[in-house]
Amino acid sequence: MPLVVAGISLTVGATTPTLKLDETVAQYQPNWDSLDSRPLAPWFADAKFGIFIHWGPYSVPAYSPKGTYAEWYQYWLQERKLSGNGKFTGNEIPDHHVSTYGENTSYYDLAQQFTADLFEPDEWAQLFSDAGARYVVLTSKHHDGFTLWPSKEANSRGFAWNSMEVGAKRDLVGEFSQAIRKTDLKLGLYYSLYEWYHPMWKDEAKRPTYVTEHFYPQFKDLVNRYQPDLIWADGQWSMPSDDWKTPELLAWLYNESPVAEKVVVNDRWGKETYKKHGGFLTTEYESGELHRVWEECRGMGFSFGYNQNEDIADYTSTRALVLTLIDIVSHGGNLLLDVGPDARGNIPVIMQERLLQIGQWLKVNGEAIYGTQRWHKPVQWSEGDREYKSDDRYVSGEHILKLTVDPEPGYATKDIFFTRKTNALYAISPKWPGNTLRIKDFNLPKQGQVSLLAGEQILSWKNEGKDLVVNMPEFNPEHFRAEHMYAYAFKITAKNE
Repeated sequence: MPLVVAGISLTVGATTPTLKLDETVAQYQPNWDSLDSRPLAPWFADAKFGIFIHWGPYSVPAYSPKGTYAEWYQYWLQERKLSGNGKFTGNEIPDHHVSTYGENTSYYDLAQQFTADLFEPDEWAQLFSDAGARYVVLTSKHHDGFTLWPSKEANSRGFAWNSMEVGAKRDLVGEFSQAIRKTDLKLGLYYSLYEWYHPMWKDEAKRPTYVTEHFYPQFKDLVNRYQPDLIWADGQWSMPSDDWKTPELLAWLYNESPVAEKVVVNDRWGKETYKKHGGFLTTEYESGELHRVWEECRGMGFSFGYNQNEDIADYTSTRALVLTLIDIVSHGGNLLLDVGPDARGNIPVIMQERLLQIGQWLKVNGEAIYGTQRWHKPVQWSEGDREYKSDDRYVSGEHILKLTVDPEPGYATKDIFFTRKTNALYAISPKWPGNTLRIKDFNLPKQGQVSLLAGEQILSWKNEGKDLVVNMPEFNPEHFRAEHMYAYAFKITAKNE
């Protein structure tokens, strides 16, 4: 039976397009109209929660001022520039580098210390699975050009610049891929189109050669070797997609590659494609929503790569991370949450703790997250000003607390988040509602049912005018684990189950 909203019959659910998996495979043309017509594999929109991993030679210094990206260490060092949340002179990284490593040590020399000697891929995979993630994205190559697999093209700058020959002496992508394939997680690989200091890239006249002789064969090698479920492109902003020839590359990916029928890609394929073209759209340290399948990526602190300069005050609390996930999912998006291992392959304990705590919440409340869709009203607001303003470049992970449980005077709060499935509506409250939970402009038929997912309690309710009022049980913290109290999820069905 459909739910009823303000007296109007509502069918909860929608048809999701699926890929053709029969012998007749669509032939996509190298233009965005054709490429954007390809249906997105349904698993991605259902997954909701993924793990991002930034790991490479930048994990050796693992240093940048608070509010900036440590994985940009080489660029900050050589350009004497620095940007992020705060004001900087540009000398911060060069001064640190000289005082730590000396004037004669280059960024390339640091890769020898990228040993990965404590990297245990099966342990990583188990941690991400326990966190409740459904997919994982590893940086196969960041903007420094160092590859975590034995790439022939990586050495075209005149010296070895890959993890099989330098530092770890291991095929890290290969080992990671094998470990992920043992789980139910989907395998994603991040790949940077450009490289800051590749000789062909630095010479603008040779950039077409960089595209055809470096980027193209390297990208195809990565896909053919590891056959990822997802490709997360980046570093696209310096040229339009026609110069990158990415429409031609994606036509190959969709028509001829070994992952043609399954692969999911993002929107970073040229300076004009961001938030416009590709399989799904992306945001980064933002607060908002997009109106196609989308994904927000952010770190637990302000850096994607491990930054030893960050302390406990810089790490987002688990409650804020859970509420961020809920907020994003209610608006139809996924959260790609980053961890930054150190150079030896350790994932910092605070990151492990955050992941496991999120996983504990999802074990109880995941029904309201996985496989859900955006309801017509994603959020129920309180009265007050909804426009929180900040001059920061990157939105803090704790920002969600001001929007929910710790508002400033005069500002509104997001009191209830909503998600839906075909036969159920989910209402997620950031805090214990008190004696009653009131859902505005929503009525249930007489045979409807409301339950609290934590403890699977059936709750009494009544329609009061245009609103649904749910009677809450007496709160007993002994009935909940601490991780279950980050938010409270209610399942609403049109009939008793």
